[in-house]
Amino acid sequence: MTHAEPLVRFSGVQKTYDGEQLVVRALNLDIQRGEFLSLLGPSGSGKTTTLMMLAGFESPTSGDILLGGKQITRTPPHKRNFGMVFQNYALFPHLTVGENVAYPLTVRKVPKAEQADRVKKALDMVRLSGMADRLPARLSGGQQQRVALARALVFNPQLVLMDEPLGALDKQLREHMQIELKELHRQLGVTFVYVTHDQGEALTMSDRVAVFNEGIIQQLADVESLYETPSNRFVAGFVGDSTVLCGTLQGSGTASRLVLPDGRELPGVNVNQLAPGSTAEACIRPERIVLHGPTATPQGAALRAKVAGAIYYGDHLRLMCDVGAGQAPATVKLPLTRADANPHPQPGEAVLLEFPAESTRIYAPATVH
Repeated sequence: MTHAEPLVRFSGVQKTYDGEQLVVRALNLDIQRGEFLSLLGPSGSGKTTTLMMLAGFESPTSGDILLGGKQITRTPPHKRNFGMVFQNYALFPHLTVGENVAYPLTVRKVPKAEQADRVKKALDMVRLSGMADRLPARLSGGQQQRVALARALVFNPQLVLMDEPLGALDKQLREHMQIELKELHRQLGVTFVYVTHDQGEALTMSDRVAVFNEGIIQQLADVESLYETPSNRFVAGFVGDSTVLCGTLQGSGTASRLVLPDGRELPGVNVNQLAPGSTAEACIRPERIVLHGPTATPQGAALRAKVAGAIYYGDHLRLMCDVGAGQAPATVKLPLTRADANPHPQPGEAVLLEFPAESTRIYAPATVH
């Protein structure tokens, strides 16, 4: 039991559009007051449908949605009092910035004098002071997105729902807006529910992330747990980069190891309690692999490999290494500093790759339907 009642509870929620295929299946999800929760997943995973059911634009086929312990499954959107921010901004082109932001207050019949005060505060909050009289067409994409955000916040909603709101912005502006959104959330303490297919975005901003695939939450965790301890092969592949090796699981408990087709072995964590003899895949983050020269004697299990290619990223070097045995190339991430005088391995050079057992996670292969 959590100490406080969740702000939102999805209980046994399912959604189908055709009566056959479930877009969302058996969804049980608690959203805590004041948290920044991201719904992350590929297209068609059910994350947007979940957000639309929360907003009231879609109805569950079965199950309940509770807000503060009260049923809202059949409550229409305008009575839920949630702020919404869409990818396409959905601003009224014929209204000024100020009129756009004031719109939710007008609908709620807030007196004009109070409207002016609240619109000014909302525009200050998103750093658009002095732009109230402009039309949306005269603003940049980032400014339009800020107007949409101010409009979603101006009536003090208890929940702000965002559907890929930064998707139309260029990379640099998107990253800048991620930091601003996170800071705004910290200042306001409002509950944010944010849909994205961009794992970097989810990791940057969220308190917790729900990873969706095929209508099911695969893992719900804080960002560090999600990255360091993915609960299955899908999450390990979808969140962050992974080097993946295929083989057979042998042993159990702390003696679990992946045996490659050529007999080489890598100890690791048997995440899903696979039975010995099962086909398995070991996943390890590229920055956790330790690179050694070919004559070194590593402390842990290591594979002989050959450097196939190197990509320079400025702050790190990414090596693609051929480990043989019919495996995909292993990716190794080497941090770079200005004082880095050591020559880096060149394509064609032999190396040893050490796989620390605690960072090598062994999973059942991802199922493809």
